[in-house]
Amino acid sequence: MPEISRFLGIVIYMYWSEHNPPHFHAVYGDYEVIVTISGGVVRW
Repeated sequence: MPEISRFLGIVIYMYWSEHNPPHFHAVYGDYEVIVTISGGVVRW
């Protein structure tokens, strides 16, 4: 899992070749949000 940033307990992972569309995950403890790059769509 390619980690691209870590701050204030939040870890950002970037996925560009796993499956479309390109997206990133932001993880904070037990919480996770997934955001698509092109549309900015957020899925909890």
